[in-house]
Amino acid sequence: MLQTVSEWLWWERLWLPGNVSWSDLEDKEGYVYAKASQLYAAVPAALCMLLVRYLFERYLAIPLADSWGIRDKIRFTVESNPLLEKFFCSQARTPSQADIRSLCKKTSWPERRVQVWFRRRRNQERPGLRKRFCEASWRSVFYCSVFVYGILALYDKPWSYNLKEVWAGFPNQSLLPSQYWYYTLETGFYLSLLISLPFDVKRKDFKEQMIHHSATLTLLSFSWISNYIRIGTLVMAIHDCSDILLEGAKVFNYAKRHQTANAMFVVFTAVFMVTRLIIFPFWLIHCTWVYPLEEFAPFFGYYFFNVMLLVLQMLHIYWALLILQMVYKFIFSKLEGDDRSDEEEDDSDSPKERNHKVNHKNGVGLRGRANGH
Repeated sequence: MLQTVSEWLWWERLWLPGNVSWSDLEDKEGYVYAKASQLYAAVPAALCMLLVRYLFERYLAIPLADSWGIRDKIRFTVESNPLLEKFFCSQARTPSQADIRSLCKKTSWPERRVQVWFRRRRNQERPGLRKRFCEASWRSVFYCSVFVYGILALYDKPWSYNLKEVWAGFPNQSLLPSQYWYYTLETGFYLSLLISLPFDVKRKDFKEQMIHHSATLTLLSFSWISNYIRIGTLVMAIHDCSDILLEGAKVFNYAKRHQTANAMFVVFTAVFMVTRLIIFPFWLIHCTWVYPLEEFAPFFGYYFFNVMLLVLQMLHIYWALLILQMVYKFIFSKLEGDDRSDEEEDDSDSPKERNHKVNHKNGVGLRGRANGH
């Protein structure tokens, strides 16, 4: 059975054009081709990414947060109540009005007290500002580094300027060392994001992020095996350039450098709209839909790769709508933090507690100024 599954999985018509076989992609005469077994390198690469991220956040991001005076908001302790805790964990984090009335009867608590308990309990599970700052710092540094590497790997390649060169001689295109490391870095990074996503800052587009990371890994793996590597590197480069600006804007926004954050957000919006809504669909997807037909007849991999690109494009449209909402807030109100994040709620129960929070905040600010931050 396993042999049958393997034969079906590696059936040449799934991965390669009709006139090409796996034997045609064996290393010979100075040509080196990508091999499926090389994808296993993504696993140790992802583990290394997680280790590097841990070291980066602990020894660089956290000290930077300290120097910029970035501190978590003060949170009040949740009163011990097994009944409410059971409801919170097994039924709903945000109870309806009918649920609150029912819980009031069971606990003999007033409605206000139950509402405050749930707000405080929800805040307990939300990551603090410092964690968000560390995450954004790590992603910004990675995207910046890998984008620079991508530019160095692509600037002198003819297919970067003439997209028809992407398919010249396909699939008999020799693998370059720069392409191997570019793919390994990107695949390892997105695999590490997929692993850490349940533990990272919870955002409203969690499901979309899961789909995005899974689709990205599928595209990277398929393009590697089918030797769609030239177009793959171009897709990675146009995605990374806007991600640098997004994560950088978050870093400065969390650090209360609002003018810098706003400027970066404006540039990010322009770059995102140009790369994800113009260059990606009208240049790169057009390149994968139209130009290959001049070289070979359509096959399963041709359709599969393009469908996955369309999935990414639908996610781009979804995120473009979120960005436009953020632009609206930026113009007509005040943009605070990451609009996709699960924001912390005010869990104060009395004017005295609210004053305690204000005094704590002012004290932090005074200590920051006294320390020269």
